[in-house]
Amino acid sequence: MSISRSLKIVATLYRYGLDDFLEGHSKLAFLHKLFALSPVRRDTSAPLPQRVRLALESLGPIFVKFGQVLSTRRDLLPPKYADELALLQDRVPPFDGEIAREVVERSLGRKVEELFVDFDLKPVASASVAQVHKAWLRQPDGSRGREVAVKVLRPGILPVIEQDLSLMRTLAGWVERLFADGKRLKPREVVAEFDKYLHDELDMMHEAANASQLRRNFKGSQQLIVPEVFYDYSSRDVLTLEWMHGIPVGQIERLREAGVDLKKLSRFGVEIFFTQVFRHGFFHADMHPGNIFVADDGRYIALDFGIVGSLTDTDKHYLAVNFLAFFNRDYHRVATAHIESGWVPKDTRAEELEAAVRTVCEPIFEKPLSQISFGIVLLRLFETSRRFNVEIQPQLVLLQKTLLNIEGLGRQLDPELDLWDTAKPFLTKWMNEQVGWRGLLRTLKNEAPEWATTLPTLPRKLNEALGSAKTDLLVEGYMHLMREQKRQNFLLLLIAILLAGLLAKSLL
Repeated sequence: MSISRSLKIVATLYRYGLDDFLEGHSKLAFLHKLFALSPVRRDTSAPLPQRVRLALESLGPIFVKFGQVLSTRRDLLPPKYADELALLQDRVPPFDGEIAREVVERSLGRKVEELFVDFDLKPVASASVAQVHKAWLRQPDGSRGREVAVKVLRPGILPVIEQDLSLMRTLAGWVERLFADGKRLKPREVVAEFDKYLHDELDMMHEAANASQLRRNFKGSQQLIVPEVFYDYSSRDVLTLEWMHGIPVGQIERLREAGVDLKKLSRFGVEIFFTQVFRHGFFHADMHPGNIFVADDGRYIALDFGIVGSLTDTDKHYLAVNFLAFFNRDYHRVATAHIESGWVPKDTRAEELEAAVRTVCEPIFEKPLSQISFGIVLLRLFETSRRFNVEIQPQLVLLQKTLLNIEGLGRQLDPELDLWDTAKPFLTKWMNEQVGWRGLLRTLKNEAPEWATTLPTLPRKLNEALGSAKTDLLVEGYMHLMREQKRQNFLLLLIAILLAGLLAKSLL
């Protein structure tokens, strides 16, 4: 651990008056007195949440990114702190273009002139982990090829990250041991989560794979464009993507001047989100305005795929049931869905959880339905769950953060956007597909290979069971296998009937 870096962190915390957090803690009284001896000038003119943000900005890009991740943990932080940390911007001076050239050549094993016709040494964007250069691929005949964005990892960033992560782990341990509320805040888990995100961003091939998956999911989409990845020009330190021409989604006046239908665009944003969540179970989890452009034809363009989230079928079912039950004010169904999914202990009384959900969520309905925030709904559910000792899954925290981004963007484009009117048909259709005959047919189709493998082995398993079982277990084992055989035969018959019906339907 670097002593000089540690001293700088302590001095920065004192400069912004963050030693105020130590007041009222008997275990930390001596630290408060030590801070008071510091010659550093202390500024406490701003509110405490704002001072936290300013301190993180002073400590550098890694702490800025940590604050951004922390802002997504609204299940742990008070709203004022989460809102303030969400304002953090990842602005870092670019490194020299010649160094970027060296990184590209070392990583890809060829001269830049052999790879690209033109490579602009002046970056078009710069962040804490990487910066982006504009270039054109070189065709085999030497002519100018596709226009691309070359994302180059900042050299020497790994030791800096490891040093700051080590300090964060130490600070997290202190917070957990010394503060009364330290364990509930789970500081070490939050740092571990940040560690994972940061190291994922350090591998450009990880981002490349995410981009490819999203592009495949939205192939032929009339709503979203995902740039193509050029794997022959990519590595752990370099990512080459199709260059995207568009208008940043936050520039509303430019969009109006370009004739973009803002109401349609806002509706597209909601539909894209629910498509990713409920149809694909794989979603872009960093969809703030800086990562979204709008193409000339009115479609969204997604950029920066370092952070994505994925959902299981259980997660999707839980979300759909809760959203539908919540907006129908069926709080008992919200409670039973929590219990069924294992999000609260099995011995939790549904009536108690129902009352807690009603108390937290009912005031939301004082607003018109069109103004109710899905993100706030999810946040309220998380808050209620925490009271019943529920461990909120990281993928759902990412989802809630993304949902808040999408809602904010949608209402910025169209203040009259009715999120529920847009989302309810989608959710209802998805639920019908899951629990109706289509869901049954899909399940049968998915399970058929397993049955085809299991059925031929039943006679051998029966023989093995009869040969090795004790006398008093023979009859029971035999009957069990016979029941299994009958069940498998019935399922095969059902599959045959369904397939025959589908074939007849297709012929007609």
